Amino acid sequence: MIFNWFNSKDTDKFGTDMAQFFIQRMPLDSDKSSKKFAAKTQDILSKMELQIMQFKSNFKLNIYTKAKLANRFKWTLKDAGFNTTYVDELTEWLVK
Repeated sequence: MIFNWFNSKDTDKFGTDMAQFFIQRMPLDSDKSSKKFAAKTQDILSKMELQIMQFKSNFKLNIYTKAKLANRFKWTLKDAGFNTTYVDELTEWLVK
């Protein structure tokens, strides 16, 4: 039972999937100060929020799995070239 506490296979995959979802819908060269960017971001985050709620209803997250989820999400976005500050904000939003 205690070993399930450290099982992060599903959260790792979900973190990567969420980052890929964002990457596919948000071009890297977007003008972050435009109203169009804000509207598009809000739309993407709303869709992601539905997936997050569904995931959380199926998997109970503990401190370790939450950290693994955030780490996988964050580094997938960073590796794709997104700004570090922006990635940190998105990651914080993801695990709130």
